[in-house]
Amino acid sequence: MIESQPKETHSKTIIRRLEKDIFPYIGDRPIAEVSAQDVLQVLRRVEERGAFETAHREKGICSQVFCYAVATGRIEHDPTSGLRGALSSVKTKHMAAITEPMRVGKLMRMIDGYQGTLVVQCALKLAPLVFVRPGELRQALWKDINWEKKQWELISSKTNKGLIVPLSTQAFSILRELQPLTGHGEYIFPGVRPRQRPMSENAILAALRGMGIPKEEMTGHGFRAMARTLLDEELGVNIAWIELQLAHNVKDPLGRSYNRTEFLPQRQEMMQKWADYLDELKAGS
Repeated sequence: MIESQPKETHSKTIIRRLEKDIFPYIGDRPIAEVSAQDVLQVLRRVEERGAFETAHREKGICSQVFCYAVATGRIEHDPTSGLRGALSSVKTKHMAAITEPMRVGKLMRMIDGYQGTLVVQCALKLAPLVFVRPGELRQALWKDINWEKKQWELISSKTNKGLIVPLSTQAFSILRELQPLTGHGEYIFPGVRPRQRPMSENAILAALRGMGIPKEEMTGHGFRAMARTLLDEELGVNIAWIELQLAHNVKDPLGRSYNRTEFLPQRQEMMQKWADYLDELKAGS
């Protein structure tokens, strides 16, 4: 099990969220003058970028601030208490994921120390760097790797449309390490028997459980939620770039869907920034 982050790190995360989403709009207002509608308007901005879970989380943070103000005699009631049901519900199916930076760092160190086969070890290392769907990872084909452009060009299993995954220096190195072992075959991550088939869908899950990480804490799908949350909340990446890389349907202001090559230079920079950030967390920074 991966332990929770210390209170000091948690408080820094709270302050960062307030500074990013709350303070710019109502931070300079006397707390007694802030209404429920003021808070709702701020949280709507968070929802507009698709961060529904973050909006609910920040509503709770605001509520804690208001409750403290009530306890210290600054206001008479918590205005967020009237916002129950006002925010959009989180519609996506919950997949267990680690999203606190310090715990992500520990997870990355555990993956680095995994003692299983090289195939599973490389799949584990690559999963957080590319954050594709688990089935897409285990069925990855060598023919889809564009070595010259350092890209993985595949068909999304969800949308059946093309998806380009820019490969960071770290991801590219993992593939280079594995190529002498499995590069003669079709699959990047072949099964043990027969090797003409992809790795078992339970291989990543079994590896996580073998490291002592319970299913309630992290799943193979959780690497996607981990990337989406931290790219948005910690690295401040444009939400449209993140959603495109997750192979979600993203539309421009005119309602037209972006294609797979949209913002490719920006996403390439994003993927390298993400890989470097994971390395920093792994190092304990």
